[in-house]
Amino acid sequence: MSDDRIAGKGQLLPGVAGIALFLLFLTLMNVYGALVNAYGTGPGKYGVLGLCTLLVTGIFGLLRMRRWGWALVLAATLLLGVGYGYVFRLTHAPGYLLQAVFAFVFFLYLVRTEVRERMV
Repeated sequence: MSDDRIAGKGQLLPGVAGIALFLLFLTLMNVYGALVNAYGTGPGKYGVLGLCTLLVTGIFGLLRMRRWGWALVLAATLLLGVGYGYVFRLTHAPGYLLQAVFAFVFFLYLVRTEVRERMV
């Protein structure tokens, strides 16, 4: 058995798969929102579509256990958490606080040593 298999390098963890599926669903909902002009018809729409493209690329890289995919998804979860926290501060809507907490939990899971060591 090779040294990579003993260390678990390249093997997908269930938590990573769950985070990837949730973020893929969230990304698809944002793409749909952009296509029906929920973000306007100007630069906001194309900004959301560009960010969703980056996130989907990162998700598929994460599912293949690539370090670049992990880095893209890690940055996305941190930015999502900060963004939802900021919107909660402005609106005081508890749904945004819940989404911010989920994003930060995803970030803390992905930054664990066990997850980082499995990336190829």
